[in-house]
Parts: sequence; structure tokens; C-alpha cells
Amino acid sequence: MEGDRYNNSNNNNGTHHHQEIDGKMLQTFKKNFVQVQNILDQNRLLINEINQNHESKVADNLSRNVGLIKELNSNIRKVVDLYSDLSTSFSKSMDVSSEGDSSGAVKSSDAKGGIKRLRPT
Repeated sequence: MEGDRYNNSNNNNGTHHHQEIDGKMLQTFKKNFVQVQNILDQNRLLINEINQNHESKVADNLSRNVGLIKELNSNIRKVVDLYSDLSTSFSKSMDVSSEGDSSGAVKSSDAKGGIKRLRPT
């Protein structure tokens, strides 16, 4: 497979490798967004039930809200984690994409570890 990547990159300036990265990134985004949407849909139902229980003022319903609110908080943490994973995946894919970039783009830092600045022309 390594040889295939090099052969393809020689034939089309590395666009095949970029397409692989973009395809994997897109799959990750889709998977995470589906998970996020499912959790948000579940949260909507939880919030509706919490509101109904609160409005009912029935002791059993009000005590049930404690568990529902804990579940809601847990779901919110899951959404935050999924967005964090998306951000990390996106950053990594952008780093990999820019490594293969032959356009002469300026790297974020030079060999001394300092930040390069572009000078206006």
C-alpha cells in the first residue's frame, strides 16, 4: 500500500493522499455528528420529561428528576467529548495535509522553535 501511495502521488502531485485524508476525516465527522445528534435528541426528551415532572409537583416525579438531570449532565459531557475529538481529528488531519503540501506554505515554526512571520511585500 505504501508503494501505491508513492506511485499515485507521483502521478497526481499527492492529491490521492489528500483525498484519503479528507475521506477519513469526513467519515469521522459524519460518525461524530450522528452521535451528537442522537444525544441531543435524547436530551430534548429528557428536558421535556424533567419539565413535565417539575410542573406536576408530584413528589415521585420530582425525585425522578434527580436521576434525569444526572443523565442529562452525562449526555452533555459526552457531547463535549465528541466535539473535542472532532477538533483533535481536524487539527491532526490539517497537520498531515500541510506536511504533504508542496505549495511552499510557511510552517508554523522554524528550526529554532520560533514562530515565523510573513513580511508584507
